Amino acid sequence: MGDRGALTRASAYAPIAKMPPTDRFVISFAAEPPQETLPYGRWADTLREHFIAACRAVDTEGEDIGEPGDVSWFPDRTYSGRTYVPAVARTTEDYELFGYVSFTEQAGGPSDFEAQAEFTSELHEANPDWKLDLNDDVIGTWRGAPGKSADMTLVWGIPLIPGGAVVTAELANLAVDQCDLLEERFTLIAPDNFRGDYLEVKLFSKRGDELARESLYVDDEDEDEDEEDAEAED
Repeated sequence: MGDRGALTRASAYAPIAKMPPTDRFVISFAAEPPQETLPYGRWADTLREHFIAACRAVDTEGEDIGEPGDVSWFPDRTYSGRTYVPAVARTTEDYELFGYVSFTEQAGGPSDFEAQAEFTSELHEANPDWKLDLNDDVIGTWRGAPGKSADMTLVWGIPLIPGGAVVTAELANLAVDQCDLLEERFTLIAPDNFRGDYLEVKLFSKRGDELARESLYVDDEDEDEDEEDAEAED
């Protein structure tokens, strides 16, 4: 008994190991995980009305992008009091409309709807090197240390290779959000463009093996190579 008491007293005065402070103090896992299944029925019809209205308001800069077709919905994510449901729709002229519908949850149900939409001619069918088809939009700002801020970014998409189960958003290899695939679709909300670091989206298998990674940004060198290839073909 005496020895045990001595150990207890000695441990009380033993030096406490200190953990070094993190050098990546940034908001992480800020959004709620998906709470619902993908929209269907009357709820999907309600969301579609808002999304199509935003699509019709898009400035096409004179391009005839055609009429939107069926809308594909992505998992919901809630951040800072608003729920975001991303969407994409192909058009009759083979463009893609992408954006989201957001709303707040009140006692009487969803309200204060807002919708955003853009269009692109860059489709994954024309880019066989893509392993993830990504869309993104900045939805806010997170302020860190004085003078440092991050773009809170909504990212949604699909894997273009089989075997995936989980998708992460990472800053300098630090996971800042995660989403299980839901019908082969995912949605993330994560900080981007923080202290010179930019988001990478990574796809993992159920066993935790990394299957793919994509940046939200196109490398200038890659763009130059694409332009050179196009000129060579002409």
